[in-house]
Amino acid sequence: MVGLPLVPAEAERGRRLGALLRRARGERPMLDTTLATRVSPKILRKIETDRAATPAFPTIATIADVLDLSLDAVRAEMSQPERGVRPSNSDHNAHE
Repeated sequence: MVGLPLVPAEAERGRRLGALLRRARGERPMLDTTLATRVSPKILRKIETDRAATPAFPTIATIADVLDLSLDAVRAEMSQPERGVRPSNSDHNAHE
């Protein structure tokens, strides 16, 4: 199934999420993380390498829990403005 193209802000959030999860996982083997979260290695790899920019919230919540990341920390990382990336109208309207 092919999804709609991501707007630049969505793509940037996906990059930030992937980087945050990679940092949080550190040297922990991906297999250990996938076994603890019951998220497939394929899905975790896609999230960490920015190929799944909009994963489901329960997936992120489960991974964050196993990696000892608070959801507040995840939200803070993903909410930071990025230079050169303007929020889309849908991003702006979602916060009103």
